[in-house]
Amino acid sequence: MKILYYDCFAGISGDMHLAALLDLGVDHHAWRQELAKLNLEGYQVQIGRASRKGITGTQVHVVVDSQQPEPRNLRQIETLIGRSALPDAIQARAMDVFWRLAAVEARIHGTTLDRIHFHEVGALDAIVDIVGGVIALDWLKVERVLCSPVELGSGMAHCEHGVLPVPAPATLELLKAAPVRLGAVPFEATTPTGAALLMSGVDEFVERPAFSIQRIGYGVGHRDGPIPNVLRVCLGEQAAPARREEELCVLECNIDDMNPECYDHVLERLFAEGALDAWLTPVQMKKNRPGILLSVLGSPEQASRLTERLLIETTTLGVRQYPVTRTALAREIVQVMTPYGEVAIKLARHQGQTLRAKPEYEDCKRLALACGAPIHQVYEAARNALHDRAAT
Repeated sequence: MKILYYDCFAGISGDMHLAALLDLGVDHHAWRQELAKLNLEGYQVQIGRASRKGITGTQVHVVVDSQQPEPRNLRQIETLIGRSALPDAIQARAMDVFWRLAAVEARIHGTTLDRIHFHEVGALDAIVDIVGGVIALDWLKVERVLCSPVELGSGMAHCEHGVLPVPAPATLELLKAAPVRLGAVPFEATTPTGAALLMSGVDEFVERPAFSIQRIGYGVGHRDGPIPNVLRVCLGEQAAPARREEELCVLECNIDDMNPECYDHVLERLFAEGALDAWLTPVQMKKNRPGILLSVLGSPEQASRLTERLLIETTTLGVRQYPVTRTALAREIVQVMTPYGEVAIKLARHQGQTLRAKPEYEDCKRLALACGAPIHQVYEAARNALHDRAAT
């Protein structure tokens, strides 16, 4: 399986992302030909070499003509990309990035998508960074994208809205489901554009990925600091995830004298203690009394805490324990953006193929309540978003 790994030890911005992918081996001439299909005028892309703290890589600078229109809004960008000659898959991925940016801006400023004004992101250079980055990623034809924890930086940043704390609210909102770090540099290390590109393209955030590296690229930023201001990307191969076997334990107890209303509370406490699963089974006990078999699945390390929780929270006088071996499919959580908001989807994989995909109930429930929509429509929107993501 062909893997791309983002090592964001110094953060990520739109121009660093584009530069790193070009440094990885994307054909510059082919890339410029594809970018020309956007039918935009008034700019030049300068691609050169630069160094930060002894690390040399590619640096991209989009030079914009002085006479340019006001930054475009979401609808104008959507029209621009939709009328271009770019392939449908690239159009869809680029618009996903802009939709994510618009969604967080609308949430932060308490308005709607139609009324959001892109300032920095709607400018010509940002459009080139985003669309150009999507074109470069598509050229690499990777099957899976991984990413390290993301450095955000520290201090204050100047933007159209004034002076904002680092990380900027939009960056923080975009990366709230991702592992992040703070304080390696005294400036904005990760921009909203960089964050949106990651959340649109990354399949999994992982600190220590296992794969064989074939090529390495460095995208050099335009600032300097205490650490090399570069984005490192690695291209390599990874064995397809396979099913795994793990040693677990089952705890169980028979209960025939507890108020049934309490079971919901007990299950919540068990999951809070780290139970992997818990379930109730109706049983017929001695003297023909109806009862409940309460079973809990967990790791051997969790057994003591889970046993104590059962003894405290239920009316049982004892808990049985026995070891089990579980064979499980490889699992992955991906985030997709729907018209209602962001939804996590659990994927089950086997030998590199996705066998099943299930939107997370709690996300769908929360969005359905917030938007006043039927929950089945949110589920359907999540499935459609996953399908569109796979198509790109």
